[in-house]
Amino acid sequence: MRKANNLKQASFLTDLKREFSSYSAASFSKDLLAGLTVTAVALPLALAFGVSSGLDAASGLITAILAGLIIGALGGASFQISGPTGAMAAILVSLVVRHGTEGVFIAGFLSGLILLAAAYLKVGALVSYIPSPVVTGFTSGIAVIIALGQIDNFFGTASSGEGALAKLISYTSLGFPIDLATMAYGLFVVLLMVLWPKKWNARFPASLLGIIITLGVQMFLNLSVKEVGMIPRSLMGENRLHIFELPIRELAQYISPAISIAALGMVESLLCGSSAGKMKGEKLNATRELYAQGIGNVIIPFFGGIPATAAIARTSVAIKSGQQTRITGIIHAIGLLASMFLLSPYMSRIPLASLAGVLMVTAWRMNEWHSIRQIFSKKIKTSMAQFLITMVATVVFDLTIAILIGLIFSMVMFIIRSHHISIEIDPVSAELGTYDATTKVVYVDGSLFFGSQEQLTKTVESLLSEGVGRIIFSLRGVATIDHSSINEFVEIVHMCRKQSVDVLFCGLQPSVQSLMKRLDFYDLVGQDKFFSSAVTALESLR
Repeated sequence: MRKANNLKQASFLTDLKREFSSYSAASFSKDLLAGLTVTAVALPLALAFGVSSGLDAASGLITAILAGLIIGALGGASFQISGPTGAMAAILVSLVVRHGTEGVFIAGFLSGLILLAAAYLKVGALVSYIPSPVVTGFTSGIAVIIALGQIDNFFGTASSGEGALAKLISYTSLGFPIDLATMAYGLFVVLLMVLWPKKWNARFPASLLGIIITLGVQMFLNLSVKEVGMIPRSLMGENRLHIFELPIRELAQYISPAISIAALGMVESLLCGSSAGKMKGEKLNATRELYAQGIGNVIIPFFGGIPATAAIARTSVAIKSGQQTRITGIIHAIGLLASMFLLSPYMSRIPLASLAGVLMVTAWRMNEWHSIRQIFSKKIKTSMAQFLITMVATVVFDLTIAILIGLIFSMVMFIIRSHHISIEIDPVSAELGTYDATTKVVYVDGSLFFGSQEQLTKTVESLLSEGVGRIIFSLRGVATIDHSSINEFVEIVHMCRKQSVDVLFCGLQPSVQSLMKRLDFYDLVGQDKFFSSAVTALESLR
């Protein structure tokens, strides 16, 4: 164990040396500029996600600062920027309703421990097995949850129900008693973010500009709208987790939400690393990233922050702004810390509708529109079903359940598609000499397993009814076979022998051949009944 830990530490230090091997003043200036740019993008999002999670803006800011410092320094790549995200906020809303703010801190702490266990077990690679339509549907479902969760702040309404579906039902049944002043703030930010030119957005984010303008108007007019509220000039939140006050006997009730948070943190962080890694030309170390996420999420609740994960929007902004090393993430955290101490009296006056506007646009942009258009324009039925089922399950159920439903559906669809194997029957021409005209070659193509084996039996029964004299199974197109299919071949051999029909096999793949030998199928049929190809099998009949 000690040797393994030493190797991990050496590997991390080696990668750090490589990352900073040619670091210079010019590199630092690029990191500084990129870090300040990410600060401008992260500030409104940190405030917004803190509020949308059901806690307060300060908790979002604390999370962004600590995640930038801790996870940014220990992460599995030089480019990851971590902090509060919309997807995580969507989980936390219902958790706050059920267990209060303390429940968020406890579940966040436990999720950190789960992430550390996942890193130790090296399960990060499993994320790559999630089908892309499932991820796309999951992301779209989260976008719907975020948008529904902000309708109250955007329009100045008051809905009932804790879940996204309950809120939607509440809105449709009660209508929208809109507060015009509130909606004006939100609508202004939405329009500004949508109409703001992209080339300008790279220099000054429209979200930050919108919040500055609406803040100035609110401070001048002092309208009767909901505001962010007090943001303390401290990294220690007023509400936070205390290690000696953990309800040990009641921890079981937090396991399920903790698993949801950890699963989301793992999926979001590793998918972000995979996508951003292609932009940067650098590969993410998945195991190290999970260690960093785990350590960060274990520590953050003790300061009053919400669970953090890598954020693709902030990460991509960092890379596009010239980010060189992980110093960018640390500078962004320091910039947010400075904002907390210098600007907290002003940030407390920001209208909540302005943050709702930021989140509405963020939710829209979260959708992977290119992938969605491709799925539906090409009419890929399986992908369409995966996307829609996962999206609806995300809105209706727990987010972890949604991913499981998407995966289970994908596996079922794979089994159904694999159920149909290709079977072709070729008669052997009498012109070939000594060959019996009743000899048939059965070419099988596809995976043979418990779902497809019945087709073989039906094919053989059909041949036997036609009075076939000999059957040659060509299995060159069969890459995999399971125990059930071999048992089915045993029954087929017995069935054929009862009618004095000889059975030969040819073209077996190594994996198929190996399993057949292990299950004594070669001994049952006879070693002399197996051939390398259909041609050699036919030659043996001369």
